[in-house]
Order: sequence, then structure tokens, then C-alpha cells
Amino acid sequence: MSTAPRTVVHLLRHGEVHNPDGVLYGRLDGYHLSELGREMAQAAARHLEDHDVTHVVASSLTRAQETATPIAQAHGLPITTDDRVIEAGNSFEGERVAGMRASAFVHPRYWGRLTNPLKPSWGEPYSEIATRMVEAIAEAREHARGHEAVLVSHQLPIWTARNQLAGRHLWHDPRKRECRLASLTTLTYVGDDLEAIEYCEPAAALLTRSHGGTG
Repeated sequence: MSTAPRTVVHLLRHGEVHNPDGVLYGRLDGYHLSELGREMAQAAARHLEDHDVTHVVASSLTRAQETATPIAQAHGLPITTDDRVIEAGNSFEGERVAGMRASAFVHPRYWGRLTNPLKPSWGEPYSEIATRMVEAIAEAREHARGHEAVLVSHQLPIWTARNQLAGRHLWHDPRKRECRLASLTTLTYVGDDLEAIEYCEPAAALLTRSHGGTG
């Protein structure tokens, strides 16, 4: 029987953001959770309240910090800010995307950004996202060894980390990401070995009221 410690790292996507103009906000700061997003953060905190959480991490972006706050408060912990879990860089950041059809991106002014979807050429390479996320996960696992850690991050970084850890290719169809708002991608380690990757949606009941999100 293994005596290696069991450590759990939860990758939590932030809740819904107040974004009435439908901007692809990316790494732009100052985008707060909407009222529904705050409900989602509370739902995630309730889901984790009886878990043995000893370490809480979030990116520096406002929406991640606000999502982490009720979890940290429930466990009497500080929030460690780590921008290795920040949103992916994207050259479309700041552009209004609400209501825009995918076909709009084939306009000639975008051609230079769309040369290599496998990298991708319009933003931070998937390989770089994977590297920084896996490093942040490893450090959080050390901090919480034998207990549980929560890392509040963003959709693309979480999905990229999951693909990397599962041994899948990193390029993908963004429409098929399993990483909805306030969802948990849970990594369970025995010693240093990844035993399981699980997914759940603590805020599932709230998602029907959501306008979605872009990060």
C-alpha cells in the first residue's frame, strides 16, 4: 500500500465578467465579476468549503482575484498572486467580439495573424502557456503537499494545462473546451504521480443565466 501523500490541485476558472460591450478583454485589467459572477464565485467556495484547502493562488487580473476571495476567506488563507496562471496573450485583445461572426476574422486586415492556428499565430503559443501553467501547478502542489490547492485561472490556460498533463496535442477547437465559467478541473496526485483528472461545474445551475465569457 502506497504511503505517498495525496495532493489535490483544483484549477478554477473565474466567474462571469461584467462586459456589456462584448470586448475580448484578455489581460486587460479592471474587468470585474458581474453580480452573477459573484454568485458563481460563492458557489465554487461552497463546493470547496469542506475540502482541505491550504493554498489559494490567482492571477493578478481582477476577475481572478475576486473569484478567489470567497474561497480564501472561507479557509482563512491569503491569496498568492502568480501570473504564470494569467490569461493567454492575444492580439485581438480589446476588440469588440460580441455578435461578430467567425467569418469576420477572414477579413484581409487579420490575415497576418491567422497564418498558423496550431501555434497559434494570433497569440501566446500553446507551448508557452503549457510550460508556465505546469510550473505553477507544480509549485502549488509543493505548497499544499498532502492537502489541496486552488488556482484561479482562465479558460485557455486551464484547458491547455489539461491537454498537456493528459498527453494530448495542445492545438484544439476552442468550441470544444470543457471549461465553463466557475468550473473546476481537479488534478489528483499520489506523491509526484498524476493519478486522475476530473471536471465539475459547481455553478452549473447559474450558467443558464450567463452571457458567457471570453477568458
